Amino acid sequence: MENYKLLGRAGEGAHGFVFKAKDLRNENEVALKKIAINPDLEIPNNVMREILALRVLKYAHIVKLTEVLSVGSYVVLAMEYLPWSLYEVIKDKNTTLNLAQIKTYSKMILKGLHYMHYHHIMHRDLKPSNLLIGRKGILKIADFGLARIYDHEKKRLYSHQVATRWYRSPELLYGSRTYNKSVDMWSVGCIIAEMIERKPLFPGETDIEQLAIVLGTLGTPTSDNWPGLTQLPDYNKISFSHSEPKKWSVIIPDADYITLNLLSKILIYDQNKRCTAKEALQDRFFREKPFPCRISQLPKLDEPNEPTWNFDEFDEFLGHMNDEPKPELL
Repeated sequence: MENYKLLGRAGEGAHGFVFKAKDLRNENEVALKKIAINPDLEIPNNVMREILALRVLKYAHIVKLTEVLSVGSYVVLAMEYLPWSLYEVIKDKNTTLNLAQIKTYSKMILKGLHYMHYHHIMHRDLKPSNLLIGRKGILKIADFGLARIYDHEKKRLYSHQVATRWYRSPELLYGSRTYNKSVDMWSVGCIIAEMIERKPLFPGETDIEQLAIVLGTLGTPTSDNWPGLTQLPDYNKISFSHSEPKKWSVIIPDADYITLNLLSKILIYDQNKRCTAKEALQDRFFREKPFPCRISQLPKLDEPNEPTWNFDEFDEFLGHMNDEPKPELL
């Protein structure tokens, strides 16, 4: 930790605090993600998955991991500092977000996702707040705590308790444990729709309400449009009244035909027919006017406020620097 100067607490993730710091070796700003661990036990799976995924994935649209440290009873991940997220862009009422800009953000997300899937890694928690944006406007996928290696040749069972509810695919809502990388594409479809409408597409307050909203929008699924539906673990536990699918022009009234055509290929029940990241990148959506804008033409956000301080946390963090040093993990 002697190589870093702490500048303040920049946020709080699902598994620990995030501090902004300066790397004294090169003057770069970094984000230090502090994750508590039990020193008597092995490093938690979610921490190991994030470390291993980020060490494999070296790409322009995936956040860069620079160092992994052990500091007392914490693991500290040092990553490039990206001051904003797509969530802030969407929620900023003073920021316009036109279709050309939406296409550029979507393209960066899909490029990062295609690279990830090419390396057989599912993210499993894509959402606007996990899509970080640097000062030059480059978007990068972050927060790999739920990432998992997948292999189509081996029928592994995965936890269905993944992905933030609003971006969770219907097979997960029905308890599937044999899903594939298309769960990430469902999330991407929800995110693109959210950029257009500036509000979540399926904002359920509970898992049951979430599923009810999806079914009420896309219509009651059948074994024809969703093979294997009746074999899903929670299929017989939940019953909903029949509903007809709504037209996409009604679901997202502010989108044009080409945009709706892409979303209709992503947000479908059958995970094996769901559009892949590679296919989406080749879609007319990116080849028709308005074309994706340049990075320099993306929304400009105000410089974020200085990181906040909680001196108890600061003292606690620094206090571990005096602990007996441990070798760098991995």
